[in-house]
Amino acid sequence: MSLVCAISNEVPEHPCVSPVSNQVFERRLIEKYIAENGADPINGQPLSEEQLIDIKVSHPIRPKPPSATSIPAILKSLQDEWDAVMLHSFTLRQQLQTTRQELSHALYQHDAACRVIARLTKEVTAAREALATLKPQAGLVAPQAVPASQPAAVGAGGEPMEVSEQVGMTPEIIQKVRRGKTVPEELVRAEDLSKYRQVASHAGLHSASVPGILALDLCPSDTNKVLTGGADKNVVVFDRRDEQIVATLKGHTKKVTSVIYHPSQSVVFSASPDSTIRVWSISAGNCVQVVRAHEAGVTGLSLHATGDYLLSSSEDQYWAFSDVQTGRVLTKVTDETAGCALTCAQFHPDGLIFGTGTADSQIKIWDLKERTNVANFPGHSGPVTAIAFSENGYYLATGAQDSSLKLWDLRKLKNFKTITLDNNYEVKSLVFDQSGTYLAVGGSDIRVYICKQWSEVLNFTDHTGLVTGVAFGEHAQFLSSTGMDRSLKFYSL
Repeated sequence: MSLVCAISNEVPEHPCVSPVSNQVFERRLIEKYIAENGADPINGQPLSEEQLIDIKVSHPIRPKPPSATSIPAILKSLQDEWDAVMLHSFTLRQQLQTTRQELSHALYQHDAACRVIARLTKEVTAAREALATLKPQAGLVAPQAVPASQPAAVGAGGEPMEVSEQVGMTPEIIQKVRRGKTVPEELVRAEDLSKYRQVASHAGLHSASVPGILALDLCPSDTNKVLTGGADKNVVVFDRRDEQIVATLKGHTKKVTSVIYHPSQSVVFSASPDSTIRVWSISAGNCVQVVRAHEAGVTGLSLHATGDYLLSSSEDQYWAFSDVQTGRVLTKVTDETAGCALTCAQFHPDGLIFGTGTADSQIKIWDLKERTNVANFPGHSGPVTAIAFSENGYYLATGAQDSSLKLWDLRKLKNFKTITLDNNYEVKSLVFDQSGTYLAVGGSDIRVYICKQWSEVLNFTDHTGLVTGVAFGEHAQFLSSTGMDRSLKFYSL
């Protein structure tokens, strides 16, 4: 067995051990480093020469002592220069690594700040437009409301002040001004949500010979339209109001594990372990595009906010960004340092970043434009099974096979809440409602938490099998779920 110096990566003539880092060094190199820095070169903790522990090794051939001849003197000079180069090179490597980490964090903070500025600019523009709409109305109504015997109120600039109490405010104007600021008035309150019960159950959507509904989504523009994917390889569109199947879409060669309803078009998307993503036309009842972005099963699917692009993750360790209209794969990226399968994927509401879950319990945040991994969230102890971003973009909810639910603050890049579930609880689905007020969890049962307090407001155990999907209706007026018992259930007052 040979010892190697941690600084020069060479076999030392006089080896010694640092008790601070437990690393082996050439004594003359470590003594020089200590004289200059007073710390251990590996972890930076304080270290003195007296703390060094010599290692006794046998030297069959002892080096000759330096003599007064010129050649040994030259060799000694060269050795000293080599030692100095090695020490300098080691220091530079450490500084480079530290600088890279700081730069990566600074770039992400800058990008996040740009997004916040863009959102605030948009809100200011909307407020100015609303104000411009209100001013003409104020100019028409206010003069009629001021009696002739009373002088008009005068502002600091000498101009008449508008009396806001006398201005007509239509509900449309109020909604426009308040949009994005407060929770919608139509949103179901927590005390009413806690009174929900099962109001409908449908078990005939998918084949009974291969039981199980594996995926669920609602149409964003009409949440009465329900989309499911089953173990029978079929995609089904169901109308909740009419209680009828609108379309049954066949084409996958394996079970359907992910489905998405387009927000504005009569189009749906599905993914399967058969390595394909399919784009379906509901009106025509057929497949219009087959996206072949992966070499292994597709594990996650998410639609971009524009409705034009799809994000997908796969067991082949890649995530892909594809064009919906052409079916072309625009980019495909893997984390070479990880080397493990991706288990789920979800776009952030702003569409510029997204998250993926991995089989080795990591949550990774990616920058879509740069195609780089900008942040990692370790903490789970099992494969990540579901992730969901809140509508305001501040929070990320994640579930894994460790029977826990974790909440992350994307502004501070840290875990601020961990909800420990029952033993062996399997989280299969996570979803925030459209206002970001409630978070639904589907797995061994159905649970709904109210955000900010993160307290449980209801729990359903009606499914006889594992719950694979949960979704909120508009303004949380109802809750839907699917399970391995082949049933689609609805809960409401």
